Amino acid sequence: MEQYLKKLREMRKNKDLGYWGSRILSQLEYGLKLSEVKDHQFDGTFSKAIDFVYGEFSKEGVITRSTCQKAEEMMAELSQEAKRFKIICAAHAHIDMNWMWRWDETVMVTLDTFRTVLNLMKEYPDFTFSQSQASVYKILEDYAPEMLGEVKSRVKEGRWEVTASTWVEADKNMPNGESMARHILYTKRYLSRLLDIDPEILNLDFEPDTFGHSQNVPEILRSGGVKYYYHCRGYEGPYLYKWVAPSGKYIIAYREPFWYNAEIRPDMALYVPKFCTQHNLDTMLKVYGVGDHGGGPTRRDLERIIDMNTWPVFPQIRFGTFADFYRLVESIADELPEVKGERNFIFTGCYTSQSRIKMANRISEAALNEAEMFNAFSSFCAGYRYDGGAFESAWRNVLFNQFHDIIPGSGTIDTREYAMGLFQNTMAIANSRRSLSLQAIAAQIDTSKFIVSEEDDKDSVSEGAGAGFGAAQFKVTQSERGRGKTRIFHVFNPAPVERDEAAEIVVWDWLGDVDRMVFRDAQGNKVEHQVLDKGFNSYWGHHYMSVLIKARVPACGYNTYILTEDDEVEAALPFPRDPRVEGIDQFVLENDHIRAVFSSRDASIVSLIDKATGEEFIKGSPAGIFRLIEEDHSKGGTAWVVGRHMNVIDLTRDVKIKKVTYGAGNIRQSIAYECSFRDSSLKVTVSLDYNSPVLRYDVQCDWHEVGKPGISVPQLSFYMPLGYECSCYKYDIPFGTIEREGMDRDVPANSWALGVRKQPGGKSVMLVTDSKYGFRCVNNSMSITLIRSSYDPDPYPEFGIHKFSFAVCLVDNDSNRELIQRAYNFNHPLSVISSCVHKGSLPASGSFMRLEKGDVVLSAVKMAEEQGKAKRVVVRVYETEGKAAKVVLRLWKQPVQTYYVDLNECRIDNGLSVSIDGACVSFEVQPYSVASICVEFEE
Repeated sequence: MEQYLKKLREMRKNKDLGYWGSRILSQLEYGLKLSEVKDHQFDGTFSKAIDFVYGEFSKEGVITRSTCQKAEEMMAELSQEAKRFKIICAAHAHIDMNWMWRWDETVMVTLDTFRTVLNLMKEYPDFTFSQSQASVYKILEDYAPEMLGEVKSRVKEGRWEVTASTWVEADKNMPNGESMARHILYTKRYLSRLLDIDPEILNLDFEPDTFGHSQNVPEILRSGGVKYYYHCRGYEGPYLYKWVAPSGKYIIAYREPFWYNAEIRPDMALYVPKFCTQHNLDTMLKVYGVGDHGGGPTRRDLERIIDMNTWPVFPQIRFGTFADFYRLVESIADELPEVKGERNFIFTGCYTSQSRIKMANRISEAALNEAEMFNAFSSFCAGYRYDGGAFESAWRNVLFNQFHDIIPGSGTIDTREYAMGLFQNTMAIANSRRSLSLQAIAAQIDTSKFIVSEEDDKDSVSEGAGAGFGAAQFKVTQSERGRGKTRIFHVFNPAPVERDEAAEIVVWDWLGDVDRMVFRDAQGNKVEHQVLDKGFNSYWGHHYMSVLIKARVPACGYNTYILTEDDEVEAALPFPRDPRVEGIDQFVLENDHIRAVFSSRDASIVSLIDKATGEEFIKGSPAGIFRLIEEDHSKGGTAWVVGRHMNVIDLTRDVKIKKVTYGAGNIRQSIAYECSFRDSSLKVTVSLDYNSPVLRYDVQCDWHEVGKPGISVPQLSFYMPLGYECSCYKYDIPFGTIEREGMDRDVPANSWALGVRKQPGGKSVMLVTDSKYGFRCVNNSMSITLIRSSYDPDPYPEFGIHKFSFAVCLVDNDSNRELIQRAYNFNHPLSVISSCVHKGSLPASGSFMRLEKGDVVLSAVKMAEEQGKAKRVVVRVYETEGKAAKVVLRLWKQPVQTYYVDLNECRIDNGLSVSIDGACVSFEVQPYSVASICVEFEE
């Protein structure tokens, strides 16, 4: 057949083929593909037609209408066979949220696109259209409600298909599992009400441009009633497959063979015979429509579909929907290949570009987690209003910023500024609900037994001190409620396990003797404390001091601590502190768990010992080094692509040790140092708390490095070579963990990475971050990409001051749950509320919920979206070890009923048992699964 293909190619070279030439050549090309899948039984018919057309073309130099029609008559006997194959043409408009433009432009892109589609629907009665993303329907509701009625009527007709299961077409690597659950929850609730549709029909997750996908996506989607997936990037395997999660749940995935932004062209038919034959289908899907900046299908596309359907030797071509196609795929579901694991990697630079947006995402997720939990508890125990509407509004901001060109940092400065504005609004909601909920609980804690002297109360200036203090660090604000020398503080723990660790208390306008300062617990026992920063600091007309105490706080609960001046303590008469001898510089942080030695020259870690075993983790070269890396820019798209590391410069020159605090009696030991490089500078404090195997790094970087076309992309990273051989590296991902082989590239994690030992036994090194997502782990080393100055599309994405924290931990690798819990604790420090003396219904120390049994991680505690006669709380967990878990949660009081719900909070019967025994709720969770239960309480 090569000679006939050659003739077709020769005729195709004619740029003036015209309509009739294009029509007949397309049918001849399709005919050969049809014959190929039919064991070439039609080759004779098509070869004769090709010879005829080629002969006429050679004589006249063009292909006329007459030539086309005669050739079609020669092939007429195969028309029925050609029409056995079909093409469903699904129109859509891929509308990027704030990618290369501002929000107001996104609004107009959406409205202009929808107006075009609605107008075309009036002219073409068979035309159908599909549109994803709940956010664009929110634009319609907010900015063009008069158009909403038209869209609703087309939805009712079945001509406008809603393909949204998520608020936006979101990234699937950096948002945590709870965020991905909220995409489904809020999208289905919103669209079903706005458009008056059954939420069950929202069963497709349409993610054409998403830059990779974590392995638990099928688990999350199926738990939310989503059965189908459409994507383009992150995989090069089958076009149709069952994507199976570690839990065994699966979705039917379709990987776009062409591209999601496409026009209708005759050559689309050439792929149909092979695709359909391979998949035992008679129909292929063609997705078309101008996108990125919206626009959608064009008149030419519609006219071509109508016209090409009349071509006699061509597939049947019709307007249709994604639902039409997936219904057909269901018939062959059992024949589809099974694919497991993540669908990565593409655009690995997006795990680090525009780091402020990453910070905003992590902080928002953490703050909303705590705010919902304590607001739920306060509604029961303090009668405080649970504001589900405010939480939904805040979550919508977070979900919007998880769009696949926003959280990846691949947008312009306008994109970033709008995202950070949404972040401020989110934190206003989350932090106010969190702070006010804790205050409401504190108001119900009985503190009447704690005697407070009223002397000097009339001269108190502490009331009003600390207004807003802590919000800049995204913490619960530290407004003072006490007065005099005796102060009361409540320390809150959002984790489902008890925590024994340092809590930082801010004391305002305290007029006592610091040398006589004493902290006690509710039982009157003395509690160790440590004054930070040598005492008082000024703040807007008040002064404060920060004090650490050794706090023990119940799970999902609180404890009470009292500060007073102890008259029985006689202030020591200090001897002069002038030096008597000159010591040797030694910088050592040490507690019962680890001993870390830092270089006196450059503050790198030269020794890190696990004191339980004596094992040394630093071998050969120093560790804990900040590096300036110059990336090769030659691949372009620097926001998307991490270039080859051309130059790696250790920032170990001109390091200045600024402050050292260490000693066996301290709650926190620390070393602070600074260094400058080029036009930038680093301020680093490394600290070690009691009862902790964690070296914490608090970093402030004044970053003035700018990526320049033709030169390089500068990057700041933290490098940690390991003193043992790694078999692989473990990372946390949405609702679970994953092990990956070492790769000399950035890979994503929700918050941490761990080097898995090749030889079992002993501790492993874990890096935990508070706002970073990109890790590079290879050759028995681990690094965190901290800042990258990409230059396109945003030329100056990182210029300025950055504050972030991360930690180096020595941990056992026996339990994924414990690893995730450690990272949770790092990202969710204990919160402190100032209080005063009053009666109340709550004891001085209490737990609202405790995980008593089960290798599961708590993902959310919230009030149910729909409330009935009984108050309903939703608790969500996920299993981490790959074994069926029997979970026991102890609650603050006995519930009246509990049952399983899905991510949409609809009651389900999954065949698993759930029971109540007093205040304990027991339920089962399948391996690697997400489980949500609804717990009902009497009013």
